[in-house]
Amino acid sequence: MRILIINPATESPGYHSGEVFAAAGLAARTPVADLAITTVAAFVPSDWEIRLVDEMIQPLDIEEAAGWCDTVAITGKVTQRNRMIELAALFRARGRTVMIGGSYASLSTDDIRPHADVLVTGEIEDIAAGLFADLAAGTPRPHYQGGKPDLRSSPVPRWDLYHNDGALMGTLQTSRGCPFQCDFCDVIQYLGRKQRHKDAAQVRAELDMLSRHGYRSIFLADDNFTVYRQHAHAILDVLREWQVGRAPHEQLRFMTQASLDLARDATLMKACVSAGLDTVFIGIETVNEESLRGAGKRQNLYQDTNIALQAIVNAGIAIQGGMVVGFDGDRPDIFGTLYDFMQSSPVPLFSTGALVAPPGTPLHDRLKAEGRLVGADWQSAGSFTTNIQPLHMSRQALLEGVRDLVHQAYAPLAFEKRIMNFLNAFQGGVKQEPQRMPIADDVRTLLKFIARFGLAEKAMVLRLLAIAQEYPPAQPHLLAYLVRYAQIRYMLDQLDRGGVTTKAA
Repeated sequence: MRILIINPATESPGYHSGEVFAAAGLAARTPVADLAITTVAAFVPSDWEIRLVDEMIQPLDIEEAAGWCDTVAITGKVTQRNRMIELAALFRARGRTVMIGGSYASLSTDDIRPHADVLVTGEIEDIAAGLFADLAAGTPRPHYQGGKPDLRSSPVPRWDLYHNDGALMGTLQTSRGCPFQCDFCDVIQYLGRKQRHKDAAQVRAELDMLSRHGYRSIFLADDNFTVYRQHAHAILDVLREWQVGRAPHEQLRFMTQASLDLARDATLMKACVSAGLDTVFIGIETVNEESLRGAGKRQNLYQDTNIALQAIVNAGIAIQGGMVVGFDGDRPDIFGTLYDFMQSSPVPLFSTGALVAPPGTPLHDRLKAEGRLVGADWQSAGSFTTNIQPLHMSRQALLEGVRDLVHQAYAPLAFEKRIMNFLNAFQGGVKQEPQRMPIADDVRTLLKFIARFGLAEKAMVLRLLAIAQEYPPAQPHLLAYLVRYAQIRYMLDQLDRGGVTTKAA
């Protein structure tokens, strides 16, 4: 048996996609290696032949692939929905068995069901053996439903089959699930509120595998890495111990997703930094307390948001933030409020978008009952679309406001201001003896690419590179922020050219 496992291309450039690399003349890249297809591959029986394709990295020759495989497995999120369906049709037309799974298939079953010979919903660990046995026998069922497995049964992902040269960061997941109750988040619906964990031996084995394949930066793809302190400390101990005795060029740096309440635990922040976990993505969402309460994001109400962000950055941890506009508590003045907050914060990068109600979430159920859902849910994939009718503004006002806010936030001087906030806060903002900053060739190419957007962008990059000489510990973060700035400026350029939709669903 031969199986082709595909991570499809996304619909259009976004905050976390890598189209900018090809646009800058570089080889195709993805910011984060795809964990889904490598995990599925680890469950395929040893006597099968396997190919993995991540369309963000490598092109897919449909005719050649269809001629090679018996079964095609497609996974993806809502941003990949259209390409998933397109690929399914192409392979089914050529007589191949098409299996579709992943988060979008699990949360939007009715939408995907007509396009799959075999629909797989939920997590794969507990159902893999039966699924692949049925496929080998030629008697697969139309639908397999996974549960919430013990992650200690999950094998090391098959990174030996992945196109690792095309990923900037490796991916390792130590837990699934989140205990919080944010009403707009579909993680709880897909992975549950009870967090499940891998053990230390599994994490060490995955670190070894990723290191062997050349990764020096790894994204810990937990839904909320720090929410259970005991687990977080246990994993940080593993990461720290793994680094011991290794040369600097062999050591690893980590990024993960965390809650704002990380700021209240100085011991945990210190443990993160000592283990090499020096970047976190935090769902800030908003500084409108009414909106946070209404959305159930109470964990962000325990302390002043900017004070919390300052504490995290002061500890030596860089932040990438998520912002959402369109909650019921948001009125037309929210855009100015959020911009002022951004510019006062030590967070250079904010992924900002309109509120969306994903299927299966409490928000979706409530707005459906109120008659405030509009269009097909899948049409709201992306930061500049929505399937909701806001309470205190029109949908068009929401989308135009988000677009204007993002443009303002990524104007060169605005971005530079936040970078300076970061440099002044990072580990106390203490300047050191100027030190030349090593810049890799592909990063240098992206910095030059930024200059294509105008003289102001070019001047901003040159100023920041000069200033950063006096902040050696922050230099890797600055370069990472500038790479992401290139990505976001490219996304906005495509938005202005009509390459990213801003229409309401």
